[in-house]
Amino acid sequence: MNPEPSPTARPGMEARHRLDITGYVCPMTYVRTKLQLEEMAAGEVLAVKIRLGESYHNVTRSVRDEGHRILGERALEDRVVELWIQKGKD
Repeated sequence: MNPEPSPTARPGMEARHRLDITGYVCPMTYVRTKLQLEEMAAGEVLAVKIRLGESYHNVTRSVRDEGHRILGERALEDRVVELWIQKGKD
C-alpha cells in the first residue's frame, strides 16, 4: 500500500537522479547529497529518500543555503520522505 503524497508533491514529477540516504546519519546525509549534486548539471532534479528529523532539517537547510531549490516532497513510509531538489546554477 502506497502512502498518499503530501500536499507539496507534484504529480508526475520526474527526477533524473536518485539518492537513498535513509541509512546514513548527519553529517553524512548532507555529504552524500552534496556529492551527488556536484555531479549534476544546473537545473537537473535529484530525488532524495531521507528520514525525517535531524537529517531532513540539515539537508533541506543546507541545499537552500547553497542555492538549490526544493521543489516538493512526499511521504513514502513512516518517517521517510522523498524530496525533489533542483540543482541551482554552477
